[in-house]
Amino acid sequence: MKETEIYERAIKWAEKHGVSAIKANTDNYERPSGFKNSKNDESVIPDITGTKRGSICYVEIADKSEDSSETASKWKLLGNIASMKNGRLFVLAPRGCKSFADNLVKDNNISAEVVSL
Repeated sequence: MKETEIYERAIKWAEKHGVSAIKANTDNYERPSGFKNSKNDESVIPDITGTKRGSICYVEIADKSEDSSETASKWKLLGNIASMKNGRLFVLAPRGCKSFADNLVKDNNISAEVVSL
């Protein structure tokens, strides 16, 4: 699990950018709903979810220490779901992770906006 401090910074970023009804996959917040992967029966749970102007927003925190193929699959799924629901996927990149996040999004054709955190 990612550090609580990173989640707090990401939640503040989301609030500052108009995201409301925030749920986060960390302590002290209601957990977001997950999605079942039909291939391997695992759950995919977004880091942070919320709404902005009535549309769903997913906020993922980039962490280059995680398995990049799993991360790419998760982001691709969330980006596709956000697009179908007229929403957006934001990938927040803490210091040292921006290049990793940019390359992962570009190389895997993921519908996401990468933002420095």
